Amino acid sequence: MRNGLGDTLNRLKSLAKVQSIRPGSTPLGSTKLTPLGDFGSNPGALTGWVFVPPHATASSPLVVVLHGCTQTAAGYDHGSGWSELAERHGFILLFPEQTRANNANLCFNWFEPGDTCRDGGEALSIRQMIAAMVDRHSIGSTRIFVTGLSAGGAMTSVMLACYPELFAGGAIIAGLPYGAAASVPQAFERMRGQGLVSDAAAATRVRRASTHLHDWPTISVWHGTADMTVSQVNADAIIGQWRDLHGVADEPDREDRVDGFPHRAWLDDCGRVAIEEYRITGMGHGTPLATAGDDGLGAAIPHMLDVGISSTRHIAAGWGLLDTRARSAELRPASPLPQRGDTRATVPRPTSAHGIQATIEAALRSAGLMR
Repeated sequence: MRNGLGDTLNRLKSLAKVQSIRPGSTPLGSTKLTPLGDFGSNPGALTGWVFVPPHATASSPLVVVLHGCTQTAAGYDHGSGWSELAERHGFILLFPEQTRANNANLCFNWFEPGDTCRDGGEALSIRQMIAAMVDRHSIGSTRIFVTGLSAGGAMTSVMLACYPELFAGGAIIAGLPYGAAASVPQAFERMRGQGLVSDAAAATRVRRASTHLHDWPTISVWHGTADMTVSQVNADAIIGQWRDLHGVADEPDREDRVDGFPHRAWLDDCGRVAIEEYRITGMGHGTPLATAGDDGLGAAIPHMLDVGISSTRHIAAGWGLLDTRARSAELRPASPLPQRGDTRATVPRPTSAHGIQATIEAALRSAGLMR
């Protein structure tokens, strides 16, 4: 039966076949990242990597980038092209990185309550990394942004909900809304688009995650219409969660096409873009890239998909990070976001209860949903 146990296991087996870059190994191409070093108590036991361009200044923005399952910080940077863009335009990057001791498939634990609450677990580790970067590089408090893919996208939702006062904006790529799952079974259901709550209930989860009351971060949502790993229903759920918080209309105020793909935007009472969405027609599970030509950025590797639109470049432009003096033709963003304050395998049928359990556990571990 579709969406039953067999379908879920098929998806997990497919996911497990994706090659990963081993932590500590050299990724395809070169990496410009350096270790963050000590940054606090680190209750989530994460590691951190940074990129600081030579011409960074005390007013340089900070972008926090969260990789997806099976990926590393350096691998995601190589694919997405974030450090290429940062070097050209002078903003600073922080790449939190998962460890296999925490998650066998290098997924951030977006479904574990202890890792997704304010001042606890992985969320607090990332917050401590940001604090260390702010202290070491005198980063302005209104120019901090966060983005991520898949599990990293879901963790981006976590950070935006738990620390909304910290971020001017967030970009969620093939992710899930905050609070969607609090267990492994729920994580499977939500990834298939099942069991999601109403927009109002989802927004309440964000409100309860901190004491923050207003001036919410801007939100950019990216999702492929052919994503078979995380249902695109989750993109709608993210938009609904934040639409309620921003108090914007149900229907978008703007609809257009950017690089040939549908783009929608919701405006707040001041006419600023509070939420935007890029729905990438025909794209599977991954980060959308445009690697060809003079403006090509990043590299096509597993879950980094060359579809003719660079999410990295558009996200950075929407946050006002592209230095037009350095490259005036870098990108013409369709609707810039304001800165606040300035990819089926057949699974054999188990023949016993023990076989079923073993198959489930193996699949869970391979998908990073069981430690």
